[in-house]
Amino acid sequence: MSAKKSNLLFPLLATAVVVASGVGAYVYFRGGVGDSTTPLASAKIIPDEALIASFISPNSQAWEQLQKFGTSEARNLVNQGLQDFDNQTLAKSNIDYEKDLKPWVGGVMIAVLPPNSTKQTQTTPESFNVLMVVKIKDKVSALNFANKLKARQNVKNTETDYKGQKITESIDLQSNPVYSSVLNNEYVVVAPEKIGVQKAIDTFKGEPSFATKEGANSLLAKGIDLSNPIAQIYLPDYGTVVEQLIASSPNASQIPPETLAQLKQIKSVIAGIGVDNDGLRLKALADVDEQLIKNQYQASSGKLVEILPAETIALITGAGIGKSWTAFSKQAKNIPQVSLGLDLARVQLQNYNLDLDKDVFGWMDGEFAFAAIASKQGLLAPIGFGGALVIDTTNRPAAEATLSKLDGIAKSSFVGVAPRNIGATAVTEWQIPGQGALLGHGWLDKDTVFIAFGGPIADIVATKPSQLLTNSDTFKAAISSLPKSNAGYFYLDMDKTVALINANAQPGTIPPETQAILASIRGVSMSNSSPNASTSQFEMLLALKPSSK
Repeated sequence: MSAKKSNLLFPLLATAVVVASGVGAYVYFRGGVGDSTTPLASAKIIPDEALIASFISPNSQAWEQLQKFGTSEARNLVNQGLQDFDNQTLAKSNIDYEKDLKPWVGGVMIAVLPPNSTKQTQTTPESFNVLMVVKIKDKVSALNFANKLKARQNVKNTETDYKGQKITESIDLQSNPVYSSVLNNEYVVVAPEKIGVQKAIDTFKGEPSFATKEGANSLLAKGIDLSNPIAQIYLPDYGTVVEQLIASSPNASQIPPETLAQLKQIKSVIAGIGVDNDGLRLKALADVDEQLIKNQYQASSGKLVEILPAETIALITGAGIGKSWTAFSKQAKNIPQVSLGLDLARVQLQNYNLDLDKDVFGWMDGEFAFAAIASKQGLLAPIGFGGALVIDTTNRPAAEATLSKLDGIAKSSFVGVAPRNIGATAVTEWQIPGQGALLGHGWLDKDTVFIAFGGPIADIVATKPSQLLTNSDTFKAAISSLPKSNAGYFYLDMDKTVALINANAQPGTIPPETQAILASIRGVSMSNSSPNASTSQFEMLLALKPSSK
């Protein structure tokens, strides 16, 4: 991937700057190359009322690292797509990213400001304001670009003064006005509304900034632990952001007080994406009410994965399904549509003498693993995979009672229910005459029950496979770098998933372009963890294949 093509984010920025042509206000572009900016430095120009701020860094190391991954077909496809994008956004303006923008454009911070309250009405909610702050890293190059913009004939520029600072209104023949200003020959601020630039000038002149805002300052200072970060996003008051986003929607209903209280248990969020030796990694950290983690978080060792075969296509692990269900049911009471659906489900199960809360979820208090496993045997031959749910429980009698009730329901539906020994494991199977087993369940030890969807899957789970998932190179690449202490994780083997789709779908279901991109991905993994009593962490890895020459 060339240097030009790797900077996908900056043609977007360039378009705004070209239209604004705010750089044309420079008259003193001297002093060589400016210092590289940081999120904290840019945030000092963002008003403290900003709801969200994101920082995009032109990190050459990240793009160099990214070049080490992917197939040549995928790289060519991405390069062509970016070339087309550049042609559509820059070429028509006679702008060359490599020559005109790359030399002077530094880090970019984009902030979302609240709607203008004086304009907002209940029937016509005002849209949010957007403010962009661009660091100038080379003033001479910026001057050259400014001179080039001055030569454009199809843009009308009008300058006004605001507190001694020039604001340029730029209008071309095909777009709405864009406003910009240059601050201290170090930053360009750009916004679609004049008030956004005015607020940035106020902040620059000493009004409270996003950098000093309670909650935001700590997020900006600590950042997020990522190698070669590309972008970060900061939400210092998560509950308020969600509340205002919903309130701004013309079709949104009022948020119930209980729901709003739950939202405000999440105090702040910081997220980022970067490139490391494993691929593309996304992390998000949330500062939450300690009671939220205490009520809903339960650590998982992942030990149940050790019985799964290398043929596993996808996997979800965790702990405390019953605990999560109880929390969900409690929250659902405040959401009428969901509450109604749960009540209907409870009534339906009562017809079969099953209590949804006690019989189905009540005994699921330990760790669990739910896996999709490749198999072309028996009933699974047409689709190519089956499933297995493995659960640890401290209440075996309750689990056995529920499974016995389910067996009875199957018998009443004319499904054969019969015992079978698989090695030393006693298994109860639901059998379709002339086709094989539809489902099987049994106990791997005194506390661990499994339910297998498809007879071949029961055989795999009941007898430890010779080739285990934990020894798979793809599994290791996707999972090994996730936090060791977590509440569970998700895993997907991309090659097996694509092969399954191709085997079952009509030819051409996955376009060649998409196939090329997917062929560069080894696997996908996600985890949820809690580093301390008031922090929830989400991590996602797109594990990429090493570059093929």
